[in-house]
Amino acid sequence: MTSQPHGGRLIDRVARGPRAEKLSCQAAELPAVELPEALAYDVANITHGVYSPLEGFMTEDEYESVLRSSRLTNDLPWTIPIVLDVEPRLAKEVLGSEIALSYKGVRFAIMSVEDAYQWDRKTFAERVFGTTDQAHPGVALLYRREGQTLIGGKVEQFAELPEPFEKYRLWPKETRVLFEQLGWRSIAAFQTRNAPHMGHEYVMKAALSFVDGLFVNPLVGWKKPGDFTDDAIVAAYEVLLRDYFPRSSYVFSVLRMKMVYAGPKEAIHHAIIRKNFGATHIIVGRDHAGVGSFYGPYDAWNIFKEFPDLGITPLFLREAFYCVKCGGIVNDKICPHGDEYRRRISGTEIRKLLSEGQRPPDYMMRPEVADALIKLRDRLFISSSSQ
Repeated sequence: MTSQPHGGRLIDRVARGPRAEKLSCQAAELPAVELPEALAYDVANITHGVYSPLEGFMTEDEYESVLRSSRLTNDLPWTIPIVLDVEPRLAKEVLGSEIALSYKGVRFAIMSVEDAYQWDRKTFAERVFGTTDQAHPGVALLYRREGQTLIGGKVEQFAELPEPFEKYRLWPKETRVLFEQLGWRSIAAFQTRNAPHMGHEYVMKAALSFVDGLFVNPLVGWKKPGDFTDDAIVAAYEVLLRDYFPRSSYVFSVLRMKMVYAGPKEAIHHAIIRKNFGATHIIVGRDHAGVGSFYGPYDAWNIFKEFPDLGITPLFLREAFYCVKCGGIVNDKICPHGDEYRRRISGTEIRKLLSEGQRPPDYMMRPEVADALIKLRDRLFISSSSQ
């Protein structure tokens, strides 16, 4: 049986049929707020239940509760505020009324503005990221947000947003039906922002050994410069899953949502989201959602102790490496041999070799996966100019 949605009810605020037509006409007469990609897809993730139990952007009470206690006002765990920032004058004008939300000039949703309040980015950064250092990409992204006032209130979507990987996009309502049809009672979700190497394959297969199915759910959307592009991530997983996993063992679906690199807090956020998709377990690896040296390697494991009521079971899987003596990919819990036999799987080395058009060693990455990535060499990594 799939997990219960966070809060017990899967949110659905997508208008269909005559209701959608009515809202579309209504939106044409309303003042519109143009949203950047990340915020536009936050709206879609709210309306399609990915962020259940949220029904809109957070009001001040919810926002302050999350910053203070990592819980919503109803005491449900929640660690990353979902907020909409605008200019103070606009906030004052629209408070208590409705606005249209627009993406690339197209109105797609209506928001009922219930609240307008000030926010302090420094406090946000301290409580969510544990640092105010703008060398942290999530903090830098936060400080680039221009609006000085946050507005909160429910949203309703009447038109779908574009999705370049539409054939691989499933919403929680769909995955829940699919898992039931497959007869899966236990589902392990795998969150990733990278193209897969042998360490990723190892942890996915380790999880599969004691659950019914695997939900492979990579993030597409904003990531920091130097990370793999969306095209690279999808192409690499297409090959890996096709060639090295039984077709009946996995469901592959992309999730358009930005990475914020919040380490432990983001690990909880990722778990809640995959719970809404119906997963019963989530794979939590070393330095999950971390960046640089801002978090300890196992901080994302330890934070789960603070949320015994999360409703999804974390699977703490250790870092994998290749052992010459064992003759395979192992971890330090099952390999008795010394460092002289161990070959680490280096993401930095993998990126360097791929950027030079070379395959990484077979113990680091499947040759077929490497070849798929080398074909995308000119659009393999996110550049700083695209941010």
